[in-house]
Amino acid sequence: MNLVGQFWRYVTEVYDLPRRLRAVRDTRCIPVIPTVFASASLLLGAVLRLPSFHQVARDSARAGWRRLLKLPHPLQDDFLAYVTERYRLEDWRELLVAVNRTLKQNRAFESAKINGLLVVAIDANEQFKSQHRCCHACGCRKLKVRSHAGEEIQIDEFYHRMVYAQIQGPDFSVVLDLEPIGPGEDECAAALRLLGRMRRLYGRRFFDVITVDAWYTNTPLVRAVRRLGWGIVSVFKQARFTAYQEASILAPTQKAECFTAADRQIVLREVRDLTLAEDGEERIRVVLGDETWVQTQRIAGRTVRTPMRSHWRWTASPELDPYPQRAIWRIGHQRWGIENHAFNELTQYYHLEHCPHHHPVAIIAWLLILVLGFNLFEVFVRLHGKLWQQGQVTLQELALRLDRGLEHPEELTPLWSG
Repeated sequence: MNLVGQFWRYVTEVYDLPRRLRAVRDTRCIPVIPTVFASASLLLGAVLRLPSFHQVARDSARAGWRRLLKLPHPLQDDFLAYVTERYRLEDWRELLVAVNRTLKQNRAFESAKINGLLVVAIDANEQFKSQHRCCHACGCRKLKVRSHAGEEIQIDEFYHRMVYAQIQGPDFSVVLDLEPIGPGEDECAAALRLLGRMRRLYGRRFFDVITVDAWYTNTPLVRAVRRLGWGIVSVFKQARFTAYQEASILAPTQKAECFTAADRQIVLREVRDLTLAEDGEERIRVVLGDETWVQTQRIAGRTVRTPMRSHWRWTASPELDPYPQRAIWRIGHQRWGIENHAFNELTQYYHLEHCPHHHPVAIIAWLLILVLGFNLFEVFVRLHGKLWQQGQVTLQELALRLDRGLEHPEELTPLWSG
């Protein structure tokens, strides 16, 4: 069975992808080539993990590609760049939201819940950097380098950073949305802008809790998240907070919960009714976790076992008071999923750090298309791919099989009915 044909039938039947792709618009006045050809080609390129617009344009000449998308002629990379500059980003976001809403309606997120709570991780990631190219949305920093003469000089480095929202489950991972961090802007400001838009697009009841790093542990963000209707769990590292010091003093007097998880010995304690803000209005709960395990390594042909220990602290908002401290521990560790899975997968296999076209709108459009392709591939393979579930093939092999499927155009049904 042709795998790329199976994939496109799946996204057509489950997500109504052809109709939704036709709804994506751009601002060209009199388009000669319909927008849908660019949109479908870019999305197919993202699913196939193609690294650049140039590669997408080259592959659009393949017979299978043209038959699948009913493409009258191959596309050019400058045409793809021109269209991405003019995309209406809200259309791509609506498509991404529609796919994720369908996943929830089909109960795909049930296995990702912790004590009945659906948790979204928020974190930032640097996308692209350059010492030569920039746009008005680039951040800028000074770097010290050595010139050809051996002298130390300062140069400007330009970069783009984004805040991502992700749901991590035991079976798969999906990205809900992303937001650029503007030049000189604080990461928390971009995160709040992202959460505000997600509140409008997904609604308050789509998920229950967000989990964040210590960088986000501040009173304004906690209050804003609670006003949006969600609970929040954040890593707590700031010793300057009175709550941190009080938790250190009171924790030894609290009853400990001990258990084993993933070959680690866990000891949890909690201190309730602390305040994050000095005004005493923002009440929090602090959960402290001590984890010990043995790390096994092969060094110079010998097995070396090293005892390891880590200490964690998390703050939890009052919405989570009914939930046990073990649930807070699990939610706190859920944050690592966005780094270990989403960012790692996107960087290693989807060329996340490559900028196909340096333009503020084109960058966001391409990243939205990229995470949409990532989400669709994830759920198709991890939830419905029996060969992968049985351990017979890797994700990389399945991606190659998708690509090879285009070599057999006679086995493909065109994506468009008309």
